[in-house]
Amino acid sequence: MSFKTMRAALVVAALGSVAAVALSPAMAQDAAKPAAAPAAKPAAGGSALADDPVVARANGKEFKRSDVIALLQQLDPQVQQMPLQMIYPQLLDQLIQAQLVTEAGYKAKLQDSAEVKKRLKLAEEQFVQQIWLKGEIDKKLTQDKLKAAYDKWIKENPPQDEVRASHILVKTKEEADTIIKQLKGGADFAKLAAEKGTDGTKDQGGDLGYFVKDQMVKPFSDAAFAMKVGDISQTPVQTDFGFHVIKLADKRKQTPPTFDQATPQLRQMVAQEIAEELVKGLEKTAKVEKFNIDGSPMANAPAPVKP
Repeated sequence: MSFKTMRAALVVAALGSVAAVALSPAMAQDAAKPAAAPAAKPAAGGSALADDPVVARANGKEFKRSDVIALLQQLDPQVQQMPLQMIYPQLLDQLIQAQLVTEAGYKAKLQDSAEVKKRLKLAEEQFVQQIWLKGEIDKKLTQDKLKAAYDKWIKENPPQDEVRASHILVKTKEEADTIIKQLKGGADFAKLAAEKGTDGTKDQGGDLGYFVKDQMVKPFSDAAFAMKVGDISQTPVQTDFGFHVIKLADKRKQTPPTFDQATPQLRQMVAQEIAEELVKGLEKTAKVEKFNIDGSPMANAPAPVKP
């Protein structure tokens, strides 16, 4: 990772990924709303789950179905993919337990403690950072900037040659030689790949899909890109994975993404660049002093800039 890339990552992380937040004016509002619940069949008596019924009470505090959905959306994506009915009891317990702990904390008057006030202040500062940066980014994130970024990316990333190949990977040269002999005798490549292959591609007849030269290990790529469409390697190709028998299916130039296809990634990239520029601008006019981790003066530290 280059210094510039690392710094960009640190800026975004420190500012709460504000570049991502800035991509859509409605994103911050949408994040606070629970997702629309899927329609459910009416229960006996005509009520429906979609009506957001009360699903629990704890010391008089009511929890609705939308509270369960909102909690689910805060969890890892893998959990969110699980059927709701499977994890519903655990989600409900978590809501209730959190409420009971909250009540205990308020009874202990922790809301007035220095620790809580400190954390609230930190949270407030983060929201202020994000909202200020979001507003500034929204002003500068124009269609012209996106098109300029797209043109630059296309210029710096010209379409590469790519090939589509299949392979049969085996452990020994002797096995590979036998397979090549069978193929010369008319055996079906995909069938042999399924029978003899030792990697995950055997279930797809050895198909590796399209790839550019630097996506594969050098001996494999050199062999594949030197072949003609329809060719099968006449000798096994050895790599650290074993011995490969290769069949070349196609050659073509990459098709670059259209501007519309690239826009989501461009918005994130340009927003991050704008955020960095804004922060650098603030640093230029700020009075900043830096010290070593032990508090001692930092060698060669730049002189403070007067505001």
